Amino acid sequence: MHLKRWLTSIVAAPVISLLILYGPMASFVGLIAIVGAIATYEYFFILFSGEKNRIFSPGPVWCAFCGLLILVAAGLLRLDLLFLLVWLGFAGMAVLSMHRFSAASGREIMKLVAGGTQFLVYIPIPLAALILLRGQPNGVAWIFFLVFIVFLGDAAAFYAGTYLGRHKLHPAISPGKTIEGAIGGIAANLVAAFVFKSIFLPELPNMLVLIFAPLAGIAGQLGDLFESEMKRTSNIKDSGNILPGHGGILDRIDALIFAAPLAYFFNVYIF
Repeated sequence: MHLKRWLTSIVAAPVISLLILYGPMASFVGLIAIVGAIATYEYFFILFSGEKNRIFSPGPVWCAFCGLLILVAAGLLRLDLLFLLVWLGFAGMAVLSMHRFSAASGREIMKLVAGGTQFLVYIPIPLAALILLRGQPNGVAWIFFLVFIVFLGDAAAFYAGTYLGRHKLHPAISPGKTIEGAIGGIAANLVAAFVFKSIFLPELPNMLVLIFAPLAGIAGQLGDLFESEMKRTSNIKDSGNILPGHGGILDRIDALIFAAPLAYFFNVYIF
């Protein structure tokens, strides 16, 4: 499993890095849209407990369509449209629920509405934050800054938990995660942030990096736990198998999508 994880990363990382570094905004939006489409499928796969035939029902299709519009709006740097599109997604789900509602099916229908609304703020909005971050003057460097912090922290948490873990973090959600792993991950977040800052973003104040790095790491760990919570509820082991050693796309970006809005906020309003 460890070998597959590293081989997948070694193959994928250079291709994605070159695309982010040298590709235009449109290609970055396209990359995020592909990631978002796969993550959307995996999200509804989890929501429907693996019942693939329900993924292409009207509700999920409408959510996916609105999610794509959100990413396009972000690519055009139209932050003002995001609220309208989230509302449009929710309103469409409300209309579909009323069309299908009956006393017998009401609970299931409202569960789908809740799941669809959660989807809009869980996947498209954080991915839109990544696109908006890419559109900032130093956005490319910040994309790598965020990814470097989150992914190295995730790897450190995995190995610290594997070899040093003694105390369970939240066994009801994820029996394998430990407090020692969480601490190791946050320590790696800090080291990664200061190494990256010293080389590529020397203008960033040390104190703000000291605040941002652990917050991004904690957000990432919350994202990992939240996806684990969804999978455990639906009795699903992995969101997919597209990435050998990692599972699905959602398994790989669960931490990143929790940390992305935080990075956008810090970049625009703090730094």
